[in-house]
Amino acid sequence: MNRLNVMRFGFAVGGSLTLLYVGCVFVMATVPQDAAVRFFNSLLHGLDVRSIMRWDMPWTEMVIGIFETFILGWLFAAVVAVLYNLGARGEDQHGA
Repeated sequence: MNRLNVMRFGFAVGGSLTLLYVGCVFVMATVPQDAAVRFFNSLLHGLDVRSIMRWDMPWTEMVIGIFETFILGWLFAAVVAVLYNLGARGEDQHGA
């Protein structure tokens, strides 16, 4: 069975989530507030996000959020890869 490279998988997921975060920042910065609320409400199955949306977020918090998103994505993916590889090792030992 194939094994996942923990570092590569971590970077792939961390990078993908970071792009998603940057896309979210782009949407919030470029569309009117009502359109952004409708967009995020539709993503969250109608949950009303109007009361929790922040429109005055400083750019420094956005940069920190980008790094935090990458790190959390990398850590999550690394755990997934390690657990996947442990399962693959078990299959290899049993000849499956």
